[in-house]
Amino acid sequence: MANHASAEKRIRRNARRYEINHARISRIRTHVKRVEKAIAAGDQAAALEAFKAAQPEMHRGVTKGVLHRNTVARKLSRLNTAIKALGA
Repeated sequence: MANHASAEKRIRRNARRYEINHARISRIRTHVKRVEKAIAAGDQAAALEAFKAAQPEMHRGVTKGVLHRNTVARKLSRLNTAIKALGA
């Protein structure tokens, strides 16, 4: 239990940030799943549209500090490669 006002405030702040960060991560996962679903269905056009929607969300996650820069770069690269493979 917190013994100082500043510690109580930190607990409240952490709870708010937890909600915000986890909502952001959930939104990113949803976007990625949409891309993967379109890839699995073999629909390159839908996959590309979903990828274009997912890309800014993922980069925003990096900016906000919920995902590592290299993790996002790797995931985007792999998704993009899979989308391009559909057209070949």
